[in-house]
Amino acid sequence: MTDNELNKIFGKLAVAQAKTEAQFTRTEAQMARTDATLERMGIHLGGITNNNGSTTEEYFYNSMLEHPILGGVRYDRIRKNVYGVGLKLEDEYDIVMYNGNSIAIIECKYKAHENDLRKLMDKKVDNFRALFPDFKDYKIYLGLASFSFYPELEEMAKQNGVAILKQKGDVVEIESTNLKVF
Repeated sequence: MTDNELNKIFGKLAVAQAKTEAQFTRTEAQMARTDATLERMGIHLGGITNNNGSTTEEYFYNSMLEHPILGGVRYDRIRKNVYGVGLKLEDEYDIVMYNGNSIAIIECKYKAHENDLRKLMDKKVDNFRALFPDFKDYKIYLGLASFSFYPELEEMAKQNGVAILKQKGDVVEIESTNLKVF
């Protein structure tokens, strides 16, 4: 092969490499824009999820505060967002109700799923006993509170002795003592 032919081949390779590098630069810029968009969306969706969770907890907490009874057991105290921290363990409980010998742990989900029920039964109880040893001899009852259940999940909860809490009927409280005409 002659020098002239080699120069032509190397010239074509250089042009192709320059095109590839330009395309790579454009792709990198597009990926950076996509990453930024996804991050903004993640923050936005995360905020929606947090708001839904807070709304659900507030609704069921207020309902239980009004009538602190679960499974026929009356409770003297009710707390929300109870945190327990140990040396190697940490957990959060949406609603916890207490009396002299019983605890009710209620997990709140905007839309409940089977994994929520399993986590409540398989993990939350053991963690509670470890994090709050003063209550080790108390009976622990469980409840899953949600605005949305699918029938199979409700049945699974019932079969496992977990209370189902869901909204129904007249649940709106209206404060209108200072109502005025506009």
